[in-house]
Amino acid sequence: MTPTTPDLALDFTRDIYSVARLASEVRAVLDGSFPSIWVRGEISNLALPASGHCYFSLKDEAAQVRCAMFRAKRLLLGFRPENGQQVLVRARVTLYEARGDFQLVVEHMEPGGEGALRMELERLKRRLAAEGLFAESAKRPLPAFPCQVGLITSPTGAAVHDLLTVLGRRCPALPVLIYPAQVQGTAAAASLVAALTLANQRAECDVLILARGGGSLEDLNAFNDESLARAIRASRIPVVSGVGHEVDTTIADLAADRRGATPSAAAELVAPSAEHLGQRVAALRARLGHLQGRLIEGAGLRLAAVLRQLALLHPAARLESRAQRLDELDRRLAEAMQRHLRGARARLEPRALSLAAVSPARRLGLAAASLDGLRARLHWAQSRALGRLQERLGRALTGLDARSPLATLARGYAIVTRLPDGQILRDPAQAPPGTRIEARLAQGVLHAVVDSPASVNPRRVFGRK
Repeated sequence: MTPTTPDLALDFTRDIYSVARLASEVRAVLDGSFPSIWVRGEISNLALPASGHCYFSLKDEAAQVRCAMFRAKRLLLGFRPENGQQVLVRARVTLYEARGDFQLVVEHMEPGGEGALRMELERLKRRLAAEGLFAESAKRPLPAFPCQVGLITSPTGAAVHDLLTVLGRRCPALPVLIYPAQVQGTAAAASLVAALTLANQRAECDVLILARGGGSLEDLNAFNDESLARAIRASRIPVVSGVGHEVDTTIADLAADRRGATPSAAAELVAPSAEHLGQRVAALRARLGHLQGRLIEGAGLRLAAVLRQLALLHPAARLESRAQRLDELDRRLAEAMQRHLRGARARLEPRALSLAAVSPARRLGLAAASLDGLRARLHWAQSRALGRLQERLGRALTGLDARSPLATLARGYAIVTRLPDGQILRDPAQAPPGTRIEARLAQGVLHAVVDSPASVNPRRVFGRK
């Protein structure tokens, strides 16, 4: 038998712990000795693995402790933790046996200090937004030219000086009325609501400016009050906010009808400036000129269309069409006559040739006499046919001339139309006094205005009774 080394021999007189046993018993002691506790500190070494758990260290100036927040609890957070953030946690003290690390298992976490105030402010913003308190459709337009401006602010603060300076520079004649109110402290929100209510009761102003200078989140807390936001929306007078600096956005800013990034910016929104008015007049003048040009262009297009339509309906256009048709018929008649003559000559020439070939001298003389007679008859027939055609053409021209409006006008008549619609007048009742008329004569056009109504008996004009 191999002898046992003394160091490795079993010693039943000692209670020797394994590492796992020691870690387990230490964990049991820690779990049983500490209930859930609240700990404040700064987040560092933040890790957010894909598992959804959250691991970080919580530290202060003197110490740090590892923390773990498992996925089920992390899903209940109303914010995203970040390194360097001050938080307040409720946790269980325990031991992570696998590494022997003392740690906190976090069950609840919330921002600490100003972070908590911001979280509460964000929750209030979301709730009021869900109610429609910040809806753009509910906001009232500001008057373009207010008769009097009301300032709801501290009468001793820097904001009122900035407001009065900007209002005096932009519109020196604009009256300003100050409604004093506290802008900081526990009673500030109630003071602002009271001043806003008083301004509405007195109804002395066209627009109100709610303003104060910059400060911390706690300094601006009165302007994040729910009652003030509801009072702004209930106001019958438009409200412009000018709270803090450009980066500060309060609930009062969201509820107001317009927001100025600073008190001076709010004053610029309310007071019209001479430069702005000049620019507006120039813009309106340019817009008027543009619209006037469009109207003139449209009227010109309509006039051109009417003139084209009038040209198509004018009697002269119809006469030109008839004259063109007459020229076409004359050309066709001449062509038909030429074809007829060519056909007659074509038929005559073979017969003359055959006769010359078989005729003796006697028959030649008779044939010559017969040919002369046929030629005379042919010319007579041709002349007669041409005479009939010319007679028909003359009758057609005479009838066309008798029906022509121009021939009627040449006999001393006139075509009278009413302006501007161009309606032909057949009755004096169609042209009451003051009507503009146009009389078209054979050699021109007369324009006149009816001076008095006329009553003419057509039968007396033509010598009948």
